[in-house]
Amino acid sequence: MKLLLTSAGIKNTSIANTLVEMLGKPIAEASALVIPTAAYPAGGPAAAWRIVSGRAMTPLCEIGWKSLGLLELTALPSIDAAQWIPIVRETDALLVGGGDPLYLAHWLWQSGAADVLPSLQHTVWVGVSAGSLVAAPHLGQVMSDWQPPTGSVQALGLVDFSIFPHLDHPNMPGFTLADAERWAAALDGPGYAIDDQTAITVIDGEVAVVSEGHWKLFD
Repeated sequence: MKLLLTSAGIKNTSIANTLVEMLGKPIAEASALVIPTAAYPAGGPAAAWRIVSGRAMTPLCEIGWKSLGLLELTALPSIDAAQWIPIVRETDALLVGGGDPLYLAHWLWQSGAADVLPSLQHTVWVGVSAGSLVAAPHLGQVMSDWQPPTGSVQALGLVDFSIFPHLDHPNMPGFTLADAERWAAALDGPGYAIDDQTAITVIDGEVAVVSEGHWKLFD
């Protein structure tokens, strides 16, 4: 699976062009499934609706996909896996919206979706904020207000680094460079602080940064 890990979606031409390269085809010829699950703990149904309807200011669904479906993780445990796993395997991109990373990781595992990911060799995972954070080796409580029923949640471990999103966002006072430095000091591995104009790509294990903004690697 290829990863396009963003802070705020397909925010600029550089990120959009990178997505097309990763898909190997124009967006207008590609299929996608959107996962809005992370939005529920903080923003509720309205926040999930904004992601799906393309009104969340984190461009994902509204960029011109050939086809678009909804993959709601909380519904999957009650559905026969044969109904949804083939669809996931056939889609070109998974659009994973922002919200609470612990809640998202919990439902990725509970739904069985996390177990399917290793088989998706050509799929592009497009993460936004929490949808990017869950790819890390582990998750803490730093960016989450949700309390997991088991006391802890396993991250996906798709990459060997962590991400601090929304760097220096004017409406997010807790996401300054100083905050990122304190966050990085508690890591036991590398971490990237990225602003909303930046994305990190991971293709065949190779990590690269695409940016029209600013970012910092804490190694």
